[in-house]
Amino acid sequence: MKSWLDVAADVRRSVTLKKSRRSIYTRAGAWHDAPSIGQEAASVGSIATLRPEDLIIHHHRGHAIHTIAKGANLTTMMAEFLGKEPGYCRGRGGSMHIADIPGGNLGATGVVGGGIPTAVGIALALQMRRSDRILLSYFGDGATNEGEFHESLNMASTWKLPVVFLCDNNQYGMSMNVSKVMNIAHISERAASYGIPGQSVDGNDVLAVYEAVLAADERARSGQGPSLIDLMSYRWRGHSKSDRNLYRTPQEIDEWKHKCPIRRFKQVLVDGGVMTRDEVEDIDQAAKTAIDRAAEEALTFPEPSPENMEAEVYAP
Repeated sequence: MKSWLDVAADVRRSVTLKKSRRSIYTRAGAWHDAPSIGQEAASVGSIATLRPEDLIIHHHRGHAIHTIAKGANLTTMMAEFLGKEPGYCRGRGGSMHIADIPGGNLGATGVVGGGIPTAVGIALALQMRRSDRILLSYFGDGATNEGEFHESLNMASTWKLPVVFLCDNNQYGMSMNVSKVMNIAHISERAASYGIPGQSVDGNDVLAVYEAVLAADERARSGQGPSLIDLMSYRWRGHSKSDRNLYRTPQEIDEWKHKCPIRRFKQVLVDGGVMTRDEVEDIDQAAKTAIDRAAEEALTFPEPSPENMEAEVYAP
Protein backbone atom coordinates (compact mmCIF):
# COMPACT_ATOMS: atom_id res chain seq x y z
CA MET A 1 0.00 0.00 0.00
CA LYS A 2 1.40 3.40 -0.95
CA SER A 3 2.12 6.25 1.44
CA TRP A 4 0.30 9.52 0.90
CA LEU A 5 3.55 11.11 -0.24
CA ASP A 6 3.72 8.52 -3.00
CA VAL A 7 0.10 9.24 -3.88
CA ALA A 8 0.82 12.96 -4.07
CA ALA A 9 3.73 12.33 -6.40
CA ASP A 10 1.59 10.08 -8.57
CA VAL A 11 -1.13 12.69 -8.86
CA ARG A 12 1.29 15.41 -9.88
CA ARG A 13 3.21 13.15 -12.22
CA SER A 14 -0.03 12.14 -13.92
CA VAL A 15 -1.30 15.63 -14.56
CA THR A 16 2.13 16.85 -15.66
CA LEU A 17 2.24 14.06 -18.21
CA LYS A 18 -1.12 15.20 -19.57
CA LYS A 19 0.06 18.78 -19.81
CA SER A 20 3.38 18.03 -21.44
CA ARG A 21 2.71 15.18 -23.85
CA ARG A 22 0.88 17.24 -26.46
CA SER A 23 4.13 18.96 -27.42
CA ILE A 24 5.98 15.66 -27.17
CA TYR A 25 3.58 13.86 -29.48
CA THR A 26 3.39 16.80 -31.86
CA ARG A 27 7.13 16.56 -32.38
CA ALA A 28 6.82 12.83 -32.90
CA GLY A 29 4.00 12.99 -35.43
CA ALA A 30 0.28 12.20 -35.52
CA TRP A 31 -1.31 10.62 -32.48
CA HIS A 32 -4.67 9.89 -30.93
CA ASP A 33 -5.52 10.92 -27.41
CA ALA A 34 -8.48 10.44 -25.07
CA PRO A 35 -7.58 12.94 -22.33
CA SER A 36 -8.47 12.40 -18.69
CA ILE A 37 -7.30 15.69 -17.21
CA GLY A 38 -9.45 16.35 -14.17
CA GLN A 39 -9.92 12.66 -13.30
CA GLU A 40 -6.58 11.95 -11.62
CA ALA A 41 -7.90 11.34 -8.10
CA ALA A 42 -10.15 8.46 -9.15
CA SER A 43 -7.37 6.29 -10.50
CA VAL A 44 -4.56 7.28 -8.15
CA GLY A 45 -6.66 7.06 -4.99
CA SER A 46 -7.99 3.63 -5.93
CA ILE A 47 -4.73 2.06 -7.05
CA ALA A 48 -3.06 3.30 -3.85
CA THR A 49 -5.18 0.75 -1.96
CA LEU A 50 -3.64 -2.23 -3.72
CA ARG A 51 -0.90 -4.61 -2.72
CA PRO A 52 1.97 -4.87 -5.25
CA GLU A 53 0.73 -8.26 -6.47
CA ASP A 54 -2.83 -7.07 -7.15
CA LEU A 55 -4.09 -6.46 -10.68
CA ILE A 56 -5.90 -3.85 -12.75
CA ILE A 57 -7.64 -3.72 -16.12
CA HIS A 58 -8.34 -0.21 -17.34
CA HIS A 59 -9.79 1.60 -20.34
CA HIS A 60 -9.00 3.86 -23.27
CA ARG A 61 -9.08 7.06 -21.19
CA GLY A 62 -6.93 5.82 -18.34
CA HIS A 63 -3.85 4.76 -20.25
CA ALA A 64 -1.52 7.28 -18.58
CA ILE A 65 -2.92 7.82 -15.10
CA HIS A 66 -3.65 4.15 -14.38
CA THR A 67 -0.33 3.06 -15.84
CA ILE A 68 1.66 5.59 -13.83
CA ALA A 69 -0.25 4.97 -10.62
CA LYS A 70 0.46 1.22 -10.93
CA GLY A 71 4.17 2.00 -10.90
CA ALA A 72 5.17 2.03 -14.55
CA ASN A 73 8.65 2.95 -15.69
CA LEU A 74 8.13 6.34 -17.31
CA THR A 75 10.65 5.83 -20.11
CA THR A 76 9.21 2.44 -21.07
CA MET A 77 5.71 3.90 -20.95
CA MET A 78 6.61 6.86 -23.15
CA ALA A 79 8.35 4.51 -25.56
CA GLU A 80 5.10 2.57 -25.93
CA PHE A 81 3.08 5.75 -26.44
CA LEU A 82 5.48 6.75 -29.21
CA GLY A 83 5.44 3.35 -30.92
CA LYS A 84 9.01 2.43 -30.04
CA GLU A 85 10.39 -1.11 -29.84
CA PRO A 86 11.52 -0.87 -26.16
CA GLY A 87 7.98 0.04 -25.04
CA TYR A 88 5.89 -2.16 -22.77
CA CYS A 89 4.20 -3.80 -25.78
CA ARG A 90 7.18 -3.32 -28.09
CA GLY A 91 5.47 -0.29 -29.62
CA ARG A 92 2.53 -2.30 -30.91
CA GLY A 93 -0.10 -1.38 -28.33
CA GLY A 94 0.33 2.35 -28.09
CA SER A 95 -1.45 4.41 -25.47
CA MET A 96 -4.82 2.80 -26.13
CA HIS A 97 -3.71 -0.76 -25.37
CA ILE A 98 -0.71 -0.36 -23.07
CA ALA A 99 -0.10 -3.19 -20.61
CA ASP A 100 2.58 -4.04 -18.05
CA ILE A 101 1.89 -7.66 -17.17
CA PRO A 102 4.75 -8.11 -14.65
CA GLY A 103 3.62 -4.92 -12.90
CA GLY A 104 0.02 -6.10 -12.60
CA ASN A 105 -1.37 -3.79 -15.29
CA LEU A 106 -3.21 -6.22 -17.55
CA GLY A 107 -3.97 -3.62 -20.16
CA ALA A 108 -6.71 -1.56 -21.70
CA THR A 109 -8.94 -1.73 -24.73
CA GLY A 110 -10.49 0.79 -27.05
CA VAL A 111 -13.75 -1.17 -26.99
CA VAL A 112 -16.26 0.44 -24.61
CA GLY A 113 -16.74 -1.96 -21.71
CA GLY A 114 -14.52 -4.54 -23.37
CA GLY A 115 -12.29 -5.02 -20.35
CA ILE A 116 -15.10 -5.84 -17.91
CA PRO A 117 -15.72 -9.49 -18.92
CA THR A 118 -11.98 -10.04 -19.16
CA ALA A 119 -11.65 -8.80 -15.59
CA VAL A 120 -14.32 -11.27 -14.47
CA GLY A 121 -12.49 -14.12 -16.18
CA ILE A 122 -9.23 -13.22 -14.47
CA ALA A 123 -11.00 -12.87 -11.12
CA LEU A 124 -12.43 -16.36 -11.64
CA ALA A 125 -8.91 -17.66 -12.25
CA LEU A 126 -7.70 -16.01 -9.03
CA GLN A 127 -10.55 -17.64 -7.12
CA MET A 128 -9.87 -21.06 -8.61
CA ARG A 129 -6.21 -20.75 -7.64
CA ARG A 130 -7.24 -19.83 -4.09
CA SER A 131 -5.20 -16.65 -4.37
CA ASP A 132 -5.75 -13.68 -2.08
CA ARG A 133 -5.03 -11.27 -4.93
CA ILE A 134 -7.80 -9.00 -6.19
CA LEU A 135 -8.45 -7.10 -9.39
CA LEU A 136 -9.74 -3.58 -10.04
CA SER A 137 -11.85 -3.28 -13.19
CA TYR A 138 -12.09 0.27 -14.58
CA PHE A 139 -14.60 1.49 -17.16
CA GLY A 140 -16.47 4.65 -18.08
CA ASP A 141 -20.06 5.69 -17.46
CA GLY A 142 -21.02 4.85 -21.04
CA ALA A 143 -19.90 1.25 -20.54
CA THR A 144 -22.56 0.69 -17.89
CA ASN A 145 -25.18 0.71 -20.66
CA GLU A 146 -23.43 -2.14 -22.46
CA GLY A 147 -24.64 -5.71 -22.13
CA GLU A 148 -21.29 -7.05 -20.98
CA PHE A 149 -21.40 -4.77 -17.94
CA HIS A 150 -24.60 -6.37 -16.68
CA GLU A 151 -23.59 -9.90 -17.61
CA SER A 152 -20.25 -9.47 -15.87
CA LEU A 153 -21.70 -8.06 -12.66
CA ASN A 154 -24.24 -10.87 -12.55
CA MET A 155 -21.57 -13.54 -12.95
CA ALA A 156 -19.14 -11.92 -10.51
CA SER A 157 -21.89 -11.54 -7.92
CA THR A 158 -23.16 -15.10 -8.32
CA TRP A 159 -19.69 -16.58 -7.88
CA LYS A 160 -18.46 -13.99 -5.34
CA LEU A 161 -15.39 -13.19 -7.40
CA PRO A 162 -12.50 -11.05 -6.06
CA VAL A 163 -13.07 -8.04 -8.31
CA VAL A 164 -13.97 -4.41 -7.62
CA PHE A 165 -15.86 -2.62 -10.39
CA LEU A 166 -14.87 1.04 -10.66
CA CYS A 167 -16.80 3.42 -12.91
CA ASP A 168 -14.73 6.42 -13.99
CA ASN A 169 -17.82 8.59 -14.32
CA ASN A 170 -16.84 11.79 -16.13
CA GLN A 171 -20.49 12.69 -16.85
CA TYR A 172 -20.31 12.19 -20.63
CA GLY A 173 -20.30 9.29 -23.06
CA MET A 174 -18.68 11.10 -25.97
CA SER A 175 -21.06 14.08 -26.30
CA MET A 176 -24.01 12.64 -24.35
CA ASN A 177 -24.60 13.55 -20.72
CA VAL A 178 -25.39 10.54 -18.54
CA SER A 179 -28.69 12.10 -17.45
CA LYS A 180 -30.00 11.66 -20.99
CA VAL A 181 -29.30 7.93 -21.21
CA MET A 182 -30.04 6.68 -17.69
CA ASN A 183 -33.22 6.91 -15.64
CA ILE A 184 -31.37 6.71 -12.33
CA ALA A 185 -29.62 9.34 -10.25
CA HIS A 186 -26.42 7.37 -9.65
CA ILE A 187 -24.74 4.54 -11.52
CA SER A 188 -24.08 2.83 -8.19
CA GLU A 189 -27.83 2.08 -7.95
CA ARG A 190 -27.32 -0.65 -10.54
CA ALA A 191 -25.47 -2.72 -7.96
CA ALA A 192 -28.75 -3.55 -6.20
CA SER A 193 -29.89 -5.63 -9.16
CA TYR A 194 -27.00 -8.01 -8.53
CA GLY A 195 -27.07 -8.08 -4.73
CA ILE A 196 -23.73 -6.34 -4.26
CA PRO A 197 -22.77 -3.10 -2.50
CA GLY A 198 -22.92 0.05 -4.58
CA GLN A 199 -21.54 3.44 -3.64
CA SER A 200 -21.18 6.81 -5.36
CA VAL A 201 -18.10 8.75 -4.31
CA ASP A 202 -16.64 12.19 -5.00
CA GLY A 203 -14.11 11.09 -7.60
CA ASN A 204 -12.17 14.33 -7.20
CA ASP A 205 -11.42 13.60 -3.53
CA VAL A 206 -8.39 11.30 -3.25
CA LEU A 207 -9.09 10.39 0.37
CA ALA A 208 -12.76 9.58 -0.26
CA VAL A 209 -11.80 7.37 -3.20
CA TYR A 210 -9.12 5.64 -1.16
CA GLU A 211 -11.42 4.86 1.76
CA ALA A 212 -14.26 3.56 -0.41
CA VAL A 213 -12.06 1.35 -2.58
CA LEU A 214 -10.06 0.03 0.37
CA ALA A 215 -13.28 -1.22 1.99
CA ALA A 216 -14.32 -2.87 -1.29
CA ASP A 217 -10.85 -4.44 -1.60
CA GLU A 218 -11.19 -6.01 1.83
CA ARG A 219 -14.61 -7.39 0.96
CA ALA A 220 -13.33 -8.93 -2.28
CA ARG A 221 -10.18 -10.31 -0.67
CA SER A 222 -12.13 -11.99 2.13
CA GLY A 223 -14.34 -13.93 -0.28
CA GLN A 224 -17.46 -11.79 0.05
CA GLY A 225 -17.52 -10.85 -3.63
CA PRO A 226 -17.51 -7.71 -5.75
CA SER A 227 -18.63 -4.13 -5.23
CA LEU A 228 -19.55 -1.35 -7.65
CA ILE A 229 -18.16 2.12 -6.96
CA ASP A 230 -19.21 5.14 -8.99
CA LEU A 231 -16.27 7.60 -9.02
CA MET A 232 -17.95 10.85 -10.01
CA SER A 233 -15.56 13.23 -11.72
CA TYR A 234 -15.28 15.25 -14.94
CA ARG A 235 -13.00 15.46 -17.95
CA TRP A 236 -11.90 19.01 -18.64
CA ARG A 237 -11.24 18.40 -22.32
CA GLY A 238 -13.21 16.85 -25.13
CA HIS A 239 -13.78 13.16 -25.74
CA SER A 240 -10.73 13.09 -27.99
CA LYS A 241 -8.39 15.46 -29.79
CA SER A 242 -10.98 16.06 -32.53
CA ASP A 243 -13.77 16.98 -30.09
CA ARG A 244 -14.56 20.72 -30.17
CA ASN A 245 -16.62 20.58 -26.97
CA LEU A 246 -19.70 22.20 -28.53
CA TYR A 247 -22.08 20.27 -26.26
CA ARG A 248 -20.76 21.83 -23.03
CA THR A 249 -20.66 25.43 -21.88
CA PRO A 250 -17.45 27.15 -20.79
CA GLN A 251 -19.19 27.87 -17.49
CA GLU A 252 -19.74 24.16 -16.84
CA ILE A 253 -16.12 23.33 -17.55
CA ASP A 254 -14.86 26.19 -15.37
CA GLU A 255 -17.08 25.05 -12.51
CA TRP A 256 -15.43 21.65 -12.53
CA LYS A 257 -11.96 23.11 -12.88
CA HIS A 258 -12.54 24.81 -9.54
CA LYS A 259 -12.97 21.28 -8.13
CA CYS A 260 -9.53 20.25 -9.42
CA PRO A 261 -8.47 17.06 -7.59
CA ILE A 262 -4.81 18.03 -7.76
CA ARG A 263 -5.32 21.40 -6.13
CA ARG A 264 -7.62 19.92 -3.51
CA PHE A 265 -5.20 17.21 -2.48
CA LYS A 266 -2.26 19.59 -2.36
CA GLN A 267 -4.23 21.66 0.12
CA VAL A 268 -4.98 18.56 2.20
CA LEU A 269 -1.28 17.74 2.36
CA VAL A 270 -0.40 21.26 3.48
CA ASP A 271 -3.26 21.62 5.96
CA GLY A 272 -2.45 18.24 7.48
CA GLY A 273 1.20 19.11 7.96
CA VAL A 274 2.32 16.28 5.70
CA MET A 275 4.22 18.66 3.42
CA THR A 276 5.01 22.35 3.31
CA ARG A 277 3.68 24.56 0.55
CA ASP A 278 7.14 24.70 -1.02
CA GLU A 279 7.51 20.92 -0.91
CA VAL A 280 4.14 20.47 -2.58
CA GLU A 281 5.02 22.92 -5.32
CA ASP A 282 8.37 21.21 -5.85
CA ILE A 283 6.47 18.07 -6.91
CA ASP A 284 5.36 19.91 -10.05
CA GLN A 285 8.87 20.57 -11.26
CA ALA A 286 10.14 17.13 -10.28
CA ALA A 287 7.31 15.48 -12.19
CA LYS A 288 7.82 17.63 -15.27
CA THR A 289 11.55 16.92 -15.24
CA ALA A 290 10.94 13.17 -14.97
CA ILE A 291 8.41 13.17 -17.80
CA ASP A 292 10.54 15.33 -20.09
CA ARG A 293 13.58 13.17 -19.48
CA ALA A 294 11.60 10.00 -20.19
CA ALA A 295 10.10 11.46 -23.36
CA GLU A 296 13.39 12.69 -24.74
CA GLU A 297 15.00 9.31 -24.15
CA ALA A 298 12.05 7.47 -25.67
CA LEU A 299 12.23 9.59 -28.82
CA THR A 300 15.73 8.21 -29.46
CA PHE A 301 14.59 4.58 -29.37
CA PRO A 302 14.14 2.56 -32.59
CA GLU A 303 10.75 1.76 -34.04
CA PRO A 304 9.77 -1.85 -34.74
CA SER A 305 11.44 -3.08 -37.90
CA PRO A 306 9.28 -4.26 -40.82
CA GLU A 307 10.82 -7.72 -40.50
CA ASN A 308 9.38 -8.33 -37.01
CA MET A 309 6.22 -6.22 -37.04
CA GLU A 310 4.05 -9.31 -36.57
CA ALA A 311 5.99 -10.56 -33.56
CA GLU A 312 3.74 -10.99 -30.52
CA VAL A 313 0.72 -9.57 -32.35
CA TYR A 314 -1.02 -12.94 -32.06
CA ALA A 315 -0.57 -15.62 -29.44
CA PRO A 316 1.70 -18.45 -30.61
